Amino acid sequence: MTQDYSNKNILLTGAASGIGFSQLEAYLAAGAIVYAVDRQDIAYQHINLKTFKLDISQHKQLKVWLETLTQSVSFDILLNTAGVLDDYKTSLDTTLDDWQHVLDINLTPMFILTNAVLPAMLSRGYGHIINMASIAGFSAGGGGVAYTSAKHAIVGYTKQLAFDYSAKGLHVNAIAPGAIKTPMNAADFAGDAEMAKQVAAQTPAKRWANPDEVAQLSLYLTSQQADYINGTVIPIDGGWTLGH
Repeated sequence: MTQDYSNKNILLTGAASGIGFSQLEAYLAAGAIVYAVDRQDIAYQHINLKTFKLDISQHKQLKVWLETLTQSVSFDILLNTAGVLDDYKTSLDTTLDDWQHVLDINLTPMFILTNAVLPAMLSRGYGHIINMASIAGFSAGGGGVAYTSAKHAIVGYTKQLAFDYSAKGLHVNAIAPGAIKTPMNAADFAGDAEMAKQVAAQTPAKRWANPDEVAQLSLYLTSQQADYINGTVIPIDGGWTLGH
C-alpha cells in the first residue's frame, strides 16, 4: 500500500527521539510537511521539516504558541506522541508534584493541542488524530500509578473524541505500545540489560519492538484506507496484553 502524504500538514509532539522521531522520519519520507515539537533539540534537517523547541508542560505558553501557529497553518493530522515515565512508583511513593508532572506532560497537552487543531478539521470536514496511549492504558503493571492513570485517561479521551466528532469528519484513534526500544526505556537496558530481558521473556513475541514499527502503524491509521477505524485503541505489544 503506497502512502502519499504530499502537502499534508502534520503536527507532532515528542519528535526528538524514540517513537516521535521515527514518526517524523516516516511522514517526511511519505511527503508530508511536519511541524515537530520537543523540549530537546531535534537533530534532523529536511526541506519539509519545521522544528520548535518547546516544553509542552508549560500549558499557557503552549496555548499562546498554538494560537499563533494555527492562524497560519491548518493541520491535517495531529500526532500526540510526547510522554514521560514515572519510575513505576506506587501511590504512597508518588508525591503531588510527581503526579502533576506526569499529567502535565502525558495528558493535559493532548487536550490543549487537540482543541487547537480541531476547529479547522471540523470546518474542513476531515482530520486525523493519533493519541499515544500504552499497554498501561488497559491494565496495571505497565507503569506506576501516575503513568497508568494518565494512559487510562488517554484511552477515555480518545473514545469520547470519536464519539463526539466522528460524524463531522474527525478520525481519532490511539496506539498502545508495549515494549518499544526507545531512549525513554534506556534504564531497562542498563548494565547487563536484565530488566529488558525479563520484559522480552514476558512478551509472547519474545522481543522488543523498534520505534519504526509504531510509526508505520501511525501511517496506516492516518490514511484514507483506515477512515472507518475510529475511537479504537490498537495495541502494538507483541501479544503482551494476551496474558494480562
